[in-house]
Amino acid sequence: MRLYKMSVKSKSSNKRADNINYDRLANTKVNTHPFEYMVITDMINDTSLEGVITDFPRISSRGSFPLDTVKCGPRFLNMIEELKGDKFRKIVEDKFSIDLSDKPIMITARGLCEDRDGQIHVDSKGKLITVLLYMNETWEHSGGRLRILNNQHNLEDYVAEVIPVAGTMIIFKCTDNAWHGHHPFSGRRNAIQLNWVVDSGYLDKERARHKVSAFFKKIKSFFQSL
Repeated sequence: MRLYKMSVKSKSSNKRADNINYDRLANTKVNTHPFEYMVITDMINDTSLEGVITDFPRISSRGSFPLDTVKCGPRFLNMIEELKGDKFRKIVEDKFSIDLSDKPIMITARGLCEDRDGQIHVDSKGKLITVLLYMNETWEHSGGRLRILNNQHNLEDYVAEVIPVAGTMIIFKCTDNAWHGHHPFSGRRNAIQLNWVVDSGYLDKERARHKVSAFFKKIKSFFQSL
C-alpha cells in the first residue's frame, strides 16, 4: 500500500513561471489497478504555493461550491485558469487516452468536511475525468485521507491512501469500478474538484443544483451565526 505526502523542494529548482508543475504531471505514471488513476505531489510550484493557499476561498459550510458563488483571490484564480487551459488538458488526454477537446469543464471548491462525508462511492456517470487538488497546509489527522479502493464494500481494502496536503493532486477516469472514500473527519478540509463532463446539458444541470444548494447553505450559515 502506498502512502503519499508532500515533499519540500528548493525554490531554486523552479524553471518556469507557471503555477502548475506540468513536468511533474507529465512524468507521473498512470496506475491501472484497480482503475486508471494518478497521484501527483507538488503539483503547485513552490513560488506560487503560499499565494494560492492564501487566496483559496474561505468556505464556511459543508458541500461543493461553484467558484462564482464564493470569494476567490487573484492568485488562486490564476491557477484555476491554468487548470482550465489546453496545456493541462492535453497532458491529461495523453495520460488517459481520452479526447476532452470538446468537453465542458466543471470546477467546485470544498472547505468543510463532516463525519458523514467520505463514504465509499463512484463519481456520477456524467463525469469523464475527475481531478482533485488539495489546499491544506498540513494534515495530521487519520481521517480525511482519500483511499483508492478495490471494491465498494471495504474501506480497508485499498491500494493507495492520499494525504490531502496542498499541491497533491489525484486524477482518475470515472468508471463503474472507480471506488474511493475516506475515514470520517470533521473540520476544515480545502480541496478543488475539476471534472470534464459529457456535455453542456449535464454541466448546466449540475451548476444549477450546486448554486441552489450554495444559496441555502449561505442562508443557513447566516442564521446560525446570529
